[in-house]
Amino acid sequence: MALFTVFGSPIAHSLSPQIQLEFADQFGLVNEYRRSLSSPGRFAADVAYFFRHGGSGANVTVPFKQQAYQLVTHTTLRARQAGAVNTLMGRGAGQVLGDNTDGLGLVADLRWHLAKAQVGDLSGKTVLLLGAGGAARGVVGPLLDAGVARLTVANRTEAKAADLVDRFADSRLAYCSMNELPAADIIIQATSVALQQQALTLPANLAAQAVLCYDMSYGATPTKFLQWAAANGCANCLDGLGMLVEQAALSFALWHDGLLPDSRAVITKLLERNTNE
Repeated sequence: MALFTVFGSPIAHSLSPQIQLEFADQFGLVNEYRRSLSSPGRFAADVAYFFRHGGSGANVTVPFKQQAYQLVTHTTLRARQAGAVNTLMGRGAGQVLGDNTDGLGLVADLRWHLAKAQVGDLSGKTVLLLGAGGAARGVVGPLLDAGVARLTVANRTEAKAADLVDRFADSRLAYCSMNELPAADIIIQATSVALQQQALTLPANLAAQAVLCYDMSYGATPTKFLQWAAANGCANCLDGLGMLVEQAALSFALWHDGLLPDSRAVITKLLERNTNE
């Protein structure tokens, strides 16, 4: 039996164990997947202890993604681009590989919903990304690779957005403050406000002009960002459940020699379960 975990704070709400066990069932595998509550001061020791005591792989959620990048001994290109890690894989002798599957998970879910809504593909779309922390860092590269026409990163601390943009040499990428937000086809909420049950102050006309508004957080009720988007005329308002499952599928494949599970089947099952509860 292989041992996996997800590190986070808070962590009780995480669906990662349920998702990963659903993936394992698809291939007849018997895995153990835990939740691991940690803190910034304990995180490095917790990761070392996990892999020293038989851990095979781990997911990393807020607020540890950038801290995880500093801990690992090996990184993938997309992790280096982001400067943040959401997936860890033990390689023995104290070696740990860090990857970032967030962006590819987001791209997969956005493409699925854009096709369902019959509003085209990501290619050629303009995107406004709210936030420049660990959650946002992992999605910039994959969004650019998907062919977006323009990607603007907005953050309350403008210097943080500028730092993220500077990691990429791409003329389609720009940054701005939260006071000068441009209109965009797709608006992605990647700040921590949803977890804190707070609301961003955003111009109403932004939602009306967007074909899709997406909150990378997920939950049983719409976040305040999604409530704002729906109230101001956006027809497609989505939370991050699909992204969560899609990025988890890529983590699973990394841990299991390329076995890629059926992510949409698990998303459907989770949505049905939420509807019946």
